[in-house]
Amino acid sequence: MNKKEAILSSALKLLTDNGVHNTPMSAIAKAAGTGMGTIYNYFPNKEILINEIYVSIKEKEKSMFATFKSDQPIKTQFENYFTAVIQFFIDQPVYFKFMEQLQASPIITKDSVRKGENSYEPVYKLVQKGQEERIIKNIAIDEIFIFIGGAIMSYLRYHFTQSSTKVPTLKNQMHMVWDAIKE
Repeated sequence: MNKKEAILSSALKLLTDNGVHNTPMSAIAKAAGTGMGTIYNYFPNKEILINEIYVSIKEKEKSMFATFKSDQPIKTQFENYFTAVIQFFIDQPVYFKFMEQLQASPIITKDSVRKGENSYEPVYKLVQKGQEERIIKNIAIDEIFIFIGGAIMSYLRYHFTQSSTKVPTLKNQMHMVWDAIKE
């Protein structure tokens, strides 16, 4: 792992454990095993560092669409997406914790948000195609994504915070979301 990767990795862990405002750059540098000069060579300030982590996670999310098959039925594609995105964050709980802390934060720049939105291009096209084929409700796509995103966030919050072994089944959650958006 090179110095930049060590800084990003250390920052991600500290930011999610301690929060954005309780994590000084000096703590990140110490955890990364580097000096302050080095950290500032890569990241002039904490906001730039946070935005790089955000965009990096969004790029990794994009990889889950590598096996996205556009020749499958709309419903099947949606089910594959819904399952993949939840599994992505279950496999990387630190990513979920980071994204949850910063989802509405002004620290994330418009440019970073725009780059992050690019990761959902295949799903955007899926919903659009589903609307054209009258399979998905003709509601503004942004509103549909707010709804789907809310369901995903709620499921993941429950998954990560409940000590109960009775976590709602992913299959049931997926079906309820599908039933809500289908025509």
